[in-house]
Amino acid sequence: MLVLALDTATPASTAALVEVTPDGLSGIAERRTVDPRAHGERLAPEIAAVLADAGLRPRDLTAIVAGLGPGPFTGLRVGLATAASMGHALGIPTYGVCSLDGLGRAAGPGRVLIATDARRREVYFATYADGERTSGPEVAKPADVAGLLHGAVGSALPAGLLIGTADEPVEAEASVAGLVDRAAGEGALKYGDLFGVPVEEHLLYPPGAALVALAADRIRGAAPSEILTPLYLRRPDAVEPSARKPVLT
Repeated sequence: MLVLALDTATPASTAALVEVTPDGLSGIAERRTVDPRAHGERLAPEIAAVLADAGLRPRDLTAIVAGLGPGPFTGLRVGLATAASMGHALGIPTYGVCSLDGLGRAAGPGRVLIATDARRREVYFATYADGERTSGPEVAKPADVAGLLHGAVGSALPAGLLIGTADEPVEAEASVAGLVDRAAGEGALKYGDLFGVPVEEHLLYPPGAALVALAADRIRGAAPSEILTPLYLRRPDAVEPSARKPVLT
């Protein structure tokens, strides 16, 4: 069974082809572009490229797996809308998985913090043990992650201690050392000094094969197609305008 995996929950847009067999899966091709403002321009060419790399056509696909986030609204909806429209046009099922879970699975054995950049000096994060999620997903300032994982925000180091860059100073909190052994994701790389554990710099974005692995049982069982509901952890920026104020008295 040939499966297309799509993810636009991070600054990267990813398209991958994965073959799912009765007893495993294997990656065939993957394309990724890291540009937070170009998901809409990059994803369709990436899909065409991975199909061309494998000498295949869209009608050869059996299913589509899409990363549901968490992620920023604009980029995330590109991947989900593309997956849903392709699934409908081809008459094949679509399945959704948490994008952080893809990173957690790819991180392998051990206790791992997965953190992606949520912008606004925040991260989306979750923790994993041997690839299985143990907490999250949540969104928070990097300085608050350790406190949230401990169950109490605010277990800070001395007030006023700042780390990070001159443009983006971050108030230091207790590290996540002792709670997890290492971290992965571009949010973990960006705030690695704060988290205080080794960061797997090679694992920044959800790999297509890991996303498909999370849906493999559904694919093999020919489960019904799913509605791809994005995982938003913030309220939208847009608000309904208030009533117009009269200008005449």
